[in-house]
Amino acid sequence: MTSRSPDGSPDLMFLLSWASHALMAEHAAGLARLGISPRAHCVLLKARPGGLTQRQIGELCGIDKTTMVVTLDQLEGAGLARRLPSPSDRRARLVEVTPEGEKVLDEAQEIAGRIQQDVLATLPEADRAVFLRSISALVGGRLAGGGACGVRPAC
Repeated sequence: MTSRSPDGSPDLMFLLSWASHALMAEHAAGLARLGISPRAHCVLLKARPGGLTQRQIGELCGIDKTTMVVTLDQLEGAGLARRLPSPSDRRARLVEVTPEGEKVLDEAQEIAGRIQQDVLATLPEADRAVFLRSISALVGGRLAGGGACGVRPAC
């Protein structure tokens, strides 16, 4: 499925949107057997190193405050993460991944890695590194700010 810009070239917005939607759907389906969503996967991944508040993790994952609270409630309810008081700010909560959360995160990372390998395998081998460098340059440069609305997508 493709779409064309008015000048007849491939429509970048359509292609990136389509690819993102298809990849997120596959990611969600892969994670479903673990009982987590791609959003929860992102939260666990960003929380793993430790020392970050729920607000900081929400910003890294592109999750608004309300959704972050709901996501952490779900992760805590499943025993995968916990919130701890910040020693430097009594209003803030640090997010810690539990040992069970570490196991689930390891499995989620394997699933994400397999999906990435499968997707990239559809490209000629010589194009894979170029594609990843190019998309990384776009996301790290021109498309880094989240656009006019300032909203960054979740991981």
